[in-house]
Amino acid sequence: MSGQVHHVTHPLVQHKLTLMREASCPSGDFRRLLCEIAMLLCYEVTRDLPIEDTPIATPLEPMMAPRIAGRKLVLAPVLRAGLGMLDGMLALLPSARVAHIGLYRDPATLQAVEYYFKAPPDVAERLVLVLDPMFATGHSAVAAVDRFKARGCRDIRFVSLLAVPEGLEHFHARHPDVPVWTAAIDRELDDHHYIRPGLGDAGDRMWGTK
Repeated sequence: MSGQVHHVTHPLVQHKLTLMREASCPSGDFRRLLCEIAMLLCYEVTRDLPIEDTPIATPLEPMMAPRIAGRKLVLAPVLRAGLGMLDGMLALLPSARVAHIGLYRDPATLQAVEYYFKAPPDVAERLVLVLDPMFATGHSAVAAVDRFKARGCRDIRFVSLLAVPEGLEHFHARHPDVPVWTAAIDRELDDHHYIRPGLGDAGDRMWGTK
């Protein structure tokens, strides 16, 4: 497939994902595990952030020490399931700005329909991490990145929990410049466009709505 796909195979990520896949996993545990995996994915997706030396004073002496350079990041959860990844990311990036994009999938056309968008006014000058647990058809991912590129964003990364090859192919046909980080690349989409073996509807399982 085209484009960059980073499959995060860390044992902690894979173990926690297995617990989430279990049909018997309660909503509270599902939310907690997603938050924990998001924190671990955050570590991976930010490992190449630029740093610069800056003067500080330790209790013993002055020194030049590394800090992250540039403007704070923007975290952009895709509503509603993406909210489950936000707290884990903010635990490591507490000063990050937060954008929100509301999308739902039209059941007839499978196209993503936007119903809400709010982002910092200078979002185009920042690295944007788009967050959505389920990377299925790729239509929502394409629509989310389209929206941020329309605002002038050129440094965008996508972070998901599960993906499938056909969704990644569709996404990178439209956005070959946007890398994707995911905890798993599952087998396929079924006739109802659910990820198989997957874990069901992440939003419903997270919020106990089904």
